[in-house]
Amino acid sequence: MRPRVEHRHADEKPISARIVWPGDDHRVVCATADEPVRLSVWVHGRVQGVGFRWWTRARALELGLTGSASNRADGRVEIVAQGPRGDCERLLAALRCPDAPGRVTGVVARWGAPQPDVDGFVER
Repeated sequence: MRPRVEHRHADEKPISARIVWPGDDHRVVCATADEPVRLSVWVHGRVQGVGFRWWTRARALELGLTGSASNRADGRVEIVAQGPRGDCERLLAALRCPDAPGRVTGVVARWGAPQPDVDGFVER
């Protein structure tokens, strides 16, 4: 699946652009900072065996998010976080920060609607 880019215009000048993934709920992509969302992230690089999941869990709990951080067989770490969009965006920014453990070479994020019955934030 490939995303498409949508542009909003005012007076014939582009004022913003966003990436929309097939299957994503449009209302979630446009969510305000307080609206609950689900953020799925795949982090590439040297991120296993360096405390990356523990560090991610600590940041998520500081922000009041729920979800999980899991090692993948291909060397990536998968993070699923739910909570207010603004707090999820702060977590995403932290994952891209040079202060994150290990060496992050890429971060892929996807936004969606929150799922029910997700409590706490766990490392898997």
